[in-house]
Amino acid sequence: MQEVLSQVLTWMLLGTAAAAGLMLVLWLIHFAIRNASIVDPGWAASLALIAVIYALKGEGYAQRTWLLAAMVVIWGLRLSLYLLFTRVIGHPEEGRYVELRRKWGSNIGLKFLVFFEAQAILAGVLSLPFALVMRDAAPGLWWFEYTGVALWIIAFLGETFADLQLLAFKRDPRNKGEVCNVGLWRYSRHPNYFFEWLIWMAYAVYAIPSPLGPLALIMPATMLFFLFKLTGIPATEEQSLRSRGDKYRAYQRTTSVFVPWFPKKGVPEKA
Repeated sequence: MQEVLSQVLTWMLLGTAAAAGLMLVLWLIHFAIRNASIVDPGWAASLALIAVIYALKGEGYAQRTWLLAAMVVIWGLRLSLYLLFTRVIGHPEEGRYVELRRKWGSNIGLKFLVFFEAQAILAGVLSLPFALVMRDAAPGLWWFEYTGVALWIIAFLGETFADLQLLAFKRDPRNKGEVCNVGLWRYSRHPNYFFEWLIWMAYAVYAIPSPLGPLALIMPATMLFFLFKLTGIPATEEQSLRSRGDKYRAYQRTTSVFVPWFPKKGVPEKA
């Protein structure tokens, strides 16, 4: 088992290095476009890149390896392109990053470099399930892997629908200044984050049969920590309060923060 762990850590270091290289390029690009939001599609793309690198090392059972690689690449490219076209290309810098610039004050370029590379390190850490699965040469698939695929499908569709519903809401000029409270957003203030977390649960479940596979369950817990304590929900809610004010406060009082659930009685169509 010590040998397995050593190999997995070596792979993860390689994956982190690849993600760091990509983030360095995106950090340089962000000066030209004046939009640090590019880090978000870059993070999703870096995980897809890591999955492909691990798969190409070719040490695992091919069906198991490439099924997981396909899931990660499909998820990563979908999310990356969505974020690229809705937050970067043709768009001003997102409010969260504008606020970071205001708070940081000086040496902003260097601080953003640290921020970008921190995303690369996070991608490397989160790639643990990929490394565990893609070096597992045992033939055949277990019910854990089929369960992981089923869970991934549900999560992928949920995240996609949440993103499309929010995009349609924002594109309607009648909704300017309003809070999105339709579709999945009626039942959760952050359905995209919930289904994102569920995707990482799917990867962890998929990895369980592999040697040291249960360690993969650390990754959904890590993602939950980041969503609730660092870069996810807190920053998003702060920006929503700055831009929507009392309308968003009313939405907070009536709608589940994360897990989709029925809104409190009397919730309006638009908070």
